[in-house]
Order: sequence, then structure tokens, then C-alpha cells
Amino acid sequence: MSARTVDVPPGPSLPRFVQGVAFIASRRKTMQYLRNRYGPTFTIDIPLFGRSVVVTEPALIKQVFMTSTDVASNLRPNLGRVLGDGSIFNLEGEAHRRQRKLLVPPFHGKRMHAYESVIEEEFLREAASWPGNKEFATLDSMMHITLNAILRAVFGAEGAEFEALRKLLPGWVKFASRLATVPIPRKDLGPWSPWGRFNGYRREFDAIVGSLIDKALADPHLAERDDVLAMLLQSRYDDGSAMSHRDVADELITLLAAGHETTATTLAWAIERLQRHPDLLARLVAEVDEGGSELRQATILEVQRTRPVIDLMGRHVISESMPLGDWTIPRGYTVIVGISIVHDDESVFPNADQFDPDRFVGHKPNNYEWVPFGGGTRRCPGAAFANMEMDVVLRTLLRDFDLTTTHAPGERFHSRGVAYAPKNGGRVRLRRRNTLSNNVVTPLRRAESLPSA
Repeated sequence: MSARTVDVPPGPSLPRFVQGVAFIASRRKTMQYLRNRYGPTFTIDIPLFGRSVVVTEPALIKQVFMTSTDVASNLRPNLGRVLGDGSIFNLEGEAHRRQRKLLVPPFHGKRMHAYESVIEEEFLREAASWPGNKEFATLDSMMHITLNAILRAVFGAEGAEFEALRKLLPGWVKFASRLATVPIPRKDLGPWSPWGRFNGYRREFDAIVGSLIDKALADPHLAERDDVLAMLLQSRYDDGSAMSHRDVADELITLLAAGHETTATTLAWAIERLQRHPDLLARLVAEVDEGGSELRQATILEVQRTRPVIDLMGRHVISESMPLGDWTIPRGYTVIVGISIVHDDESVFPNADQFDPDRFVGHKPNNYEWVPFGGGTRRCPGAAFANMEMDVVLRTLLRDFDLTTTHAPGERFHSRGVAYAPKNGGRVRLRRRNTLSNNVVTPLRRAESLPSA
């Protein structure tokens, strides 16, 4: 790259519509092609994001993450447009800092250990319904496990409201992830339009959560509860004020939506990967039997490197300009971090095309090279919870089941709107192991899906 300062890096000169079609039709391949054509930093012009600079080098990724919020705000559009004005995705600057400070404590420290048994219970409950020695797609099952686990962690109990949320949220999440990248119409097109239907679902969610908030506030033992709802209702900003009930609802839907689909999808990818690497699978089973976890943790990191569920994140330039390496990015541009590109970079991860968890055994990845949770002040506050949840599910799966290996080609990436999932849902054939630790938990009724957009 030239040492002189220029405005923006090179990129295609095709009309925005043409670039947008390529981006929508095959985002991963388009981004990789442009990286190969124009270098590790390039400019694109696409609908929604507009003129955008894509960065794929760790040094520039670090610079993006460290940039002041006075210079660059969160990437827009983002999930905040479907999660609410009070969602951490939507907040900027001081408001974001204040809210994040209240959200982080429930997902760190000793509280995390209390959730492990909840996650194992939900795994066993779902696994009781799995077909014996018959191939099936695991993605839906992982969605059930992570949704039930996050519901219990957030609300701390069972009841009619929880059954209603189990029915509402799976379809809502799928619906919202597609609408997150669809322009919002200027006119109300009625209740049967996609946005009209979405608003109806949100009203239903708000009614359920409103009832739960009222019950929590009336609970004489609220101070003794350790679920997220109880902690948010009791938390206070630095000035002593409490979160509004609307903001509590927005943050709860953020935790429920963002905290369950991405984790479930990563677990489906993990199963898809393991059955195609029998030597690694055998080592992981032996490690589980011996009570270890190092290789399993490394495997989780490698799954997230090779099969990132979210493949881009970024910032929007709001100041007059944003320095970025040798470039000066003007106001109004978006700066996108190409997650999948840096994860696939041979100069960053040697033999990047190989699925090799040993690269992370005894070695934690650099925060500007391995970025599935984003970074900086906007790094996912639930990252530690997600990692713990994946570890518990994989540990219990490998402890209680044998995965049948396969020589079939790996499943392709399939876009679910915001997230990338295995195209066939992470199909696998399982046999129950004869271990003393096998437990059976009565299955819950499966959640009914709402129609997708």
C-alpha cells in the first residue's frame, strides 16, 4: 500500500445496483473476489450501507475498534431497527456506555456457573426426542436448547408466559433477521405487510414481558433472584436512576434474539465439522471422558473462525473524516470489517483452509484477527455466556452420544438474512453411548414457527 495519504481505497466503478445484486446474491464470494482484485482494503457501493470501505487487515481492524465514538458510530442499518430504540444495538456514545455497564454483570463471574446446569438440563430435555441411529438436522434442536436456556437465564422460571415466548420467538427471530436488511417503508402498508406483521409480533412480545415485569416487581424475593430480568430491574445508572420498562423490554428482546440464534447456529456448524474429522472427534471424546476441556475450547474457537455465523460488522463515519491507515474516510461512509476474509487469510492463519483446532490449543487468538464477536466498545456483551453455552452443549453431546462420521462434502453456507447457517441444518446420525451419566428429561412441547418474511 502506498505511504502517501489518499481519500479512499480503490474499488469497482459499477453502479450501486449492480454491486448490490452481487453482494446480495453471494456476499462471501463477492467480498473475497474484491479483496483479491483490489487488495486487503477496498471500497464498495451497495444499497443500505452506501459507499463503504472494507478492511481485512488486523492492524486496520484494531484501528476501527479503537476509533472514538465521536468519530464513528455503530454500523447502520443493524439489528437495532428490529430490536427497539432502547436496544444496545441502537444506542450510541454515553447512552451506549451507560446501558452496557448494566448488561455486562449478569453474564460474567460466578453467575455464569449457575447457568451451566440450566443449559445441560435443556440439552437433555431436547435430546430425549432425538431419533435413534437416524439422520436428522440439528439446527432446529440447537435453537430449542439455546432459546429455552436463555429464557430461563433471563427470566429464571417457567410458566404460561414462557410457553408463549417459546412459541413466539423462533419465528420472530427468523422474521426479524430478514427484515433487518429490508428498507423500512415511509408509509404504513397495513397489518398484513411484512413490517405490519412484525409490529404485531412486537406488540405481543411487549405484552408478555410487561406481565413478567409486573410479576417480578411484586415478588417479595426479587432481591434474592439472579435471573437477568431481576438484575435489570434492580440495576441503577451512575445517577441512581433505573432503566425504563420499555428499555428493559428492548434489552430483553436483544438478549433473547441475538443470544440464541447465533449460538445455536455455531453449534450446528460444530456438529457438521466434527463428523467430517474423525481423528479430532475421537480425541474430543477421550478428553470428555477424562474430564478435560482444552481441545474442546480450541475446537469452539476454530468453528467460529472457519464458519463465522456473522461475516461482517463495522462503523459509520459521523465526523468530518476518519483516519484509517493511509486513507482518510469522509463523513457518511461505512467502514466494514470483513470477518470471514480475515479468518481465511493465510498470512494471519497459516493453512487457513484447514479445520485445525490445534492452532488454538494453549494459544488464545488475537482480538483483531479472530473477531466473531466484534470488538472494542461494541464487542458482544454475551460472548462469555455464548462460549460457556457451546462448551456445555458439546461436552454433554460427546459424553452421551456417538456421532457417526461421514465422507460427504461439507455443508454449504446458507444465508438466513443476518446469519449464515449450514445449508442442510447440520445433519448428523447419533447413537446413545452406554454411560452412567445418561439422563432423561421430559421433552418440552416444540415451539411453533411463525411464517417467514
